Amino acid sequence: MEIRIAGLAEESIVDGPGFRYTIFTQGCPHNCKGCHNPQTHDPDGGRLDDTDRIFEQIIKDPLLDGVTFSGGEPFCQCKPLVCLAKKIRSFNERKLGIISYTGYTFEQLMKRSETDPDCKELLSLLDYLVDGRYEENKRSLELKFRGSSNQRFIDVQRSLKEGRAVEADTEYL
Repeated sequence: MEIRIAGLAEESIVDGPGFRYTIFTQGCPHNCKGCHNPQTHDPDGGRLDDTDRIFEQIIKDPLLDGVTFSGGEPFCQCKPLVCLAKKIRSFNERKLGIISYTGYTFEQLMKRSETDPDCKELLSLLDYLVDGRYEENKRSLELKFRGSSNQRFIDVQRSLKEGRAVEADTEYL
């Protein structure tokens, strides 16, 4: 399945715990002031890639601990990310974790999931979610895996079970 991406980082240590393969999706409606990736905002920018090709790249690297969906706004391309996440989940040789960044809050995504099955399915396939728009005036270099203090590092599976956002303890990740 095709996905529009801004780029790929095959071995990242800043986009979540461990060694990660990061996919920077193209297109973002948030336009956060001070955004780290403003080149990803244009939904027609970047380039088309194939989720099968990306998956093959991921499984070739034995050092990876997980995959991160970043952006742009990954939740603008739920369907191809669901396709990719399912492939990652079905790859049983390694338990690769899946994290997504989003400018939406967990609560906004839960509301959207009521009418958008792809959004609901993508959430169900994630381990962690970094939610909330980047707020330049709340920027902190002390935060683990986040850019601004309003953003949360959410344990998605636990949150879905409890029906509310449950933050993960990043100290142990």
